[in-house]
Amino acid sequence: MTRHLVTLLWRALALASLALGVLGVFLPGLPTVPFLLVSAWAGSHGWERLERWLLNHPRHGADIRRWRERGAVPRRAKWASSIMMVLSAAIMLMLAIPLWAKVSAPLFMAAVAVWLWRRPEH
Repeated sequence: MTRHLVTLLWRALALASLALGVLGVFLPGLPTVPFLLVSAWAGSHGWERLERWLLNHPRHGADIRRWRERGAVPRRAKWASSIMMVLSAAIMLMLAIPLWAKVSAPLFMAAVAVWLWRRPEH
């Protein structure tokens, strides 16, 4: 692959992640910051201007910098993620879906929650 094509692919990933992050501002249940983290990471490989903009963003820049520096997740984000996972699991239990999905998805969400709550906060 040529260098130009690789740069275009990094930019496409950065832009797609940014778009999903922006949607997350308006759609409950769709996270914003994880997509911005991916966007900044992809931007660091092919779109330095976008990366700088995200790192200096007045609302989300601090969260992105904290994650990069220490792998830190703010407590409010931990609570929001945990609540959304519990709600998602509850909805899944009420749906007519296979038993394996009703069991495996909540177990996976529980593992994610344990990992998330073990992350530093500051």
